[in-house]
Amino acid sequence: MKTTTLPENPDAVSPAGADIRFIMDGTTGNMIHSTVKPGQINRATIHATVSEFWYILEGVGQIWRKDEDGEKIVDLVAGTSIDIPVGTAFQYRCNGHKPLKFICITMPAWPGDKEATRVEGVWTPSV
Repeated sequence: MKTTTLPENPDAVSPAGADIRFIMDGTTGNMIHSTVKPGQINRATIHATVSEFWYILEGVGQIWRKDEDGEKIVDLVAGTSIDIPVGTAFQYRCNGHKPLKFICITMPAWPGDKEATRVEGVWTPSV
């Protein structure tokens, strides 16, 4: 059994460009806290083997997702949950004056940054 607390400072930067804090890890998945600075547009990526669930804590942003069935841009506000299934291209940004913060759960556990491949997104990245 594990218990953790949110680190004060970021542990790393995601392949897309967000500041991340590691919260929990295990054999079936990982959980991180992610922060996107105001005005930041992250790089578009696609994951080879990992799916994600996000829960937006605070801030305002948008996410673009594209799969074989189509593409969609969704507003990200506190209380919103989204999924990113394996093989879905995605890109996100913070549109507000405060950071966009969210919890991200990966399934299975994150295998390393080579998991994410950069792709063409809908916005020009700022990172």
